[in-house]
Amino acid sequence: MIVATNEADRIGAALESAPRDALLLVMDGGSSDATMEVARRLGATVVQHPWDGFVAQKARALANVTTPWALVLDADERLADGAAEAIARFVAAPFAAGARLRRANRWLGHEIRYGRWGRDRPLRLVRCDAAKVAGDDPHDVLEVDGAVAVLDGLIVHDPYRSVGDHLARIGRYADRHATSLHARGVKARFLDVAVRPPWHLVKALLLQSGWRDGVPGLAVAIFGAVRVAGKWIALWRLNRA
Repeated sequence: MIVATNEADRIGAALESAPRDALLLVMDGGSSDATMEVARRLGATVVQHPWDGFVAQKARALANVTTPWALVLDADERLADGAAEAIARFVAAPFAAGARLRRANRWLGHEIRYGRWGRDRPLRLVRCDAAKVAGDDPHDVLEVDGAVAVLDGLIVHDPYRSVGDHLARIGRYADRHATSLHARGVKARFLDVAVRPPWHLVKALLLQSGWRDGVPGLAVAIFGAVRVAGKWIALWRLNRA
């Protein structure tokens, strides 16, 4: 199951990495490129719905899954290092209600092993009758009622096509996150704006050893701090609007 909008250049790799004989589902949010054509050519069922947020769109996609289990990928991800085989074995003889896989987050081709992106093991395989989508846009989170296993294999994640793409998304995602938090009644204080961004930088680079990833690690930490600042400043403004 993949939620996508205008991902024609990379959704193919995500779909082709899925376990053999998996039923492929793509929830398209109104693509203007060839995303739907690529998905259909690779055998996916495409469901269209106007984009209304990451959490809502993923929840809608989960509701459209017709199999007992759902593997949730993003269009900028693909399975590697035996993950597809590990998932197939688990589904054939499940011993938990969901499963996590290690995710290798890459920045412009460089794997980030430390900092906030390191040690990432998202829940991505869930039993549909025990799962739900939660979180604050744009950060959707899968939750499952029951035990969670950890499987072998890897999810390779290439979230940004370029530095410009990263910078553009910082602004969009910060605004969306602030809007979501504001709707939930969260308030921004002066300390949030003043302290959280530098603390993000200190935690990522020093406490989580992001400096060990060199220039890519430094870039990820700095851009992360900028995103945190943008989110809390946007929320501050919304609270006072």
